[in-house]
Amino acid sequence: MSARPKIRLSRLRDIGWTHWNPIGLLEPGQNWEDISNADKYDGYLILVAGMVRNDIAEEEAIEYLMTIESEHMGLGRRSREAAEATIIAIQADDQLWNNG
Repeated sequence: MSARPKIRLSRLRDIGWTHWNPIGLLEPGQNWEDISNADKYDGYLILVAGMVRNDIAEEEAIEYLMTIESEHMGLGRRSREAAEATIIAIQADDQLWNNG
């Protein structure tokens, strides 16, 4: 039995903080490594990365992030551009998962 792949959290954070930072925790020029709550979006990002890995429809993953913004963060319905860019970046990153 092969080991379950593990996500490279730093890569996922790079994607998430670059493309999807809905509550604007980073100041211009700041990196997620510079802030104390760098893990703020981890749960959401890990879940959508798993959705992508398990071939869940792209639209469902985008909608999940948008629902988090509007319902859980109370930000209202926003543009889908950031959520879509996040999912596309996750799909494109062939180094995101460690297979062993």
